Amino acid sequence: MAYLDHAATTPIVPAATAALTKELGELGNPSSLHAAGRRARRVVEESREVIAAAFGARPSEVVFTGGGTEADNLAVKGLYWNRQEQRPRPRILASSVEHHAVLDPVRWLADAQGADVVWLDVDEMGRVDPQQVHDEIARDPESVALVTVMWANNEVGTVQPIRECVQAAKPFGVPVHSDAVQAAGHLDVDFAASELDALTISAHKLGGPLGVGALLLGRSVTPTPLVHGGGQERDVRSGTLDTPSIVGFATATAEAIETRPQRIEAVAALRNELIAGVISEVPDATLNGDPRLDVAHRLPGNAHMSFPGCEGDSLLLLLDARGVHCSTGSACSAGVAEPSHVLIAMGSTAAEARSSLRFSLGHTSTRADVDELVAAIGPVVQRARAARSTASATSTAHQR
Repeated sequence: MAYLDHAATTPIVPAATAALTKELGELGNPSSLHAAGRRARRVVEESREVIAAAFGARPSEVVFTGGGTEADNLAVKGLYWNRQEQRPRPRILASSVEHHAVLDPVRWLADAQGADVVWLDVDEMGRVDPQQVHDEIARDPESVALVTVMWANNEVGTVQPIRECVQAAKPFGVPVHSDAVQAAGHLDVDFAASELDALTISAHKLGGPLGVGALLLGRSVTPTPLVHGGGQERDVRSGTLDTPSIVGFATATAEAIETRPQRIEAVAALRNELIAGVISEVPDATLNGDPRLDVAHRLPGNAHMSFPGCEGDSLLLLLDARGVHCSTGSACSAGVAEPSHVLIAMGSTAAEARSSLRFSLGHTSTRADVDELVAAIGPVVQRARAARSTASATSTAHQR
């Protein structure tokens, strides 16, 4: 099997498995005051310190959640609601290429609560213009509830100018959130240096367990909770903390940061070989996103490519049958027969958007994985094009 879908989830690292498994055998609710509870609380707080140090935050700024989607919802809805409590601020500025974990809450706030959404444009590389952020806020600063721009795109890998977007909003006192799920552990994500108000990370994208994440939340920022109950996590995220998953999260984070320089260099080199190999087999294939392959502009493991004359779903299934696992885009929207909103926002046609695949590499990727894809892609594209041609001819004949 050649696993080329690390952007969807990457294998848990052995150290995180060991830490999680060990903690599963322990007892104690970290909110309890007895010795077992205090032991569990110590594990949680030590894990919080590790994650905070890794991402340039204070421990008090790390709010544990059940994953990236929950953290995004807490940031977007919670900040929006909190800002309405002070005075009506209906406008939300969001990039048009956000992951659905941000896109859908923003749309829900528009549909259910009357939010006025300004979708920030992107260029052909999928990059937001910080000047538009500034201009939209300056037009009516008192009406803007928040800005949300992802750190790096989950589909095409483009790195956004986060610091510049924050600086565009900061003079107006508008809070800025960034979904850094794809970036954390792979890029230099520093919460303090970015001056963001909220930032989302997820364990299973960097070698930790599924079902746990965190919202890094500035000390002066207090979103309205989504869940009310025990008042855990600064009273913005109630619920018994998952101590085993949290310690697995911290262990994976520490390893990701320690190994990042050499890992990123190796992954980027393999990614570059993948792109060159695919284009050698399919000369009219094109690379989507920022063509600059350094980490300042593109995620090191991302290769998002279009194959003219093909349907991405067909390519995915044909590659899957040959043991090559990839994606047509976000795993959260897999199976939805719609062109990628990311590619459409970048100026692609619906047909171009449907002809695309995302290959994403990670810490377990090898040259053998790349070789398997390169060996398979030519015949698979030929077969997909033939099938599409046959289907088109059959449809034309039926119409006649």
